[in-house]
Amino acid sequence: MDRVIVLISGRGSNLRSLITAAKNYKIVEVISNNTNAPGLQIADTAGIETTAFERNDAPSLIAHKKAIYQKVKEISPDLIVLAGFMQILEKDFVEQFVGKIVNIHPSLLPQFRGLDTHRRALDLYCQSNGTQSRHGCTVHYVHNEVDTGPIIAQSALKIQPGDTEVTLAQRVLSQEHQLFPWVVNEIADENICYTNAKVKIFDKTRRRGASQGFNVHG
Repeated sequence: MDRVIVLISGRGSNLRSLITAAKNYKIVEVISNNTNAPGLQIADTAGIETTAFERNDAPSLIAHKKAIYQKVKEISPDLIVLAGFMQILEKDFVEQFVGKIVNIHPSLLPQFRGLDTHRRALDLYCQSNGTQSRHGCTVHYVHNEVDTGPIIAQSALKIQPGDTEVTLAQRVLSQEHQLFPWVVNEIADENICYTNAKVKIFDKTRRRGASQGFNVHG
C-alpha cells in the first residue's frame, strides 16, 4: 500500500474522508502548520501519528516551513496530500516531490484560483443572470504557482437561486469528500500517474470516475 502523508491546517473534514475511504493507501502521518487544528484529533482518534509545528516556535515563516519539509523528507512518503493546508509551498520542496503532491481546491480550476472561491462563483452567477452556474471542486498535482499543476479530476454542480456562500460551500465540500479519496485510491493503485508533467489515466479509470459523476482529465 502507498504510504501517504496528509498536510492540514484546520478542521480536517477531508482528512476524515481520506481515512474512512482508504483502500489502496495507508496514511502514515498527519502534519499540521497549526497546533490547534481540529483535524489533529481526528487523526489521533484513528490511531495515526501526528506532528504539529507551532509558528511562534520558529524564528521566521521560512524556518517554520523548513521544519515541516524536513519532517516530510524524513518519512519519505509515496504521496503527499494537501487537505486544507493553508500555506504556500516553497519552490525547492515542490520540485523535490513533483508528481508526488496532490491538492484539492474548491472550484473548477483554472477558474477561481486562490481564496474566496464560493463568493466569486456567486458573484459571477449574479452578474451573468444565472447563466454561469457551474461550480465544484478540483483535485490536481501541485506545481509551483498557487492552484496550478495538471488537473486530475473534477466534480461539478449547479449553483441554485437560493444559494449563499455557506450553502454552496457545504454542497461543494460534500463533493470533495467523495472525489478526493477516489483520486488518492486510484493513484495508489497506479491507475493515475504523473508522467512528463502530465496526467496519465487509464480508460477504465476514466469510466469508473464518470460512473460516479466525476470529470476525469488526463
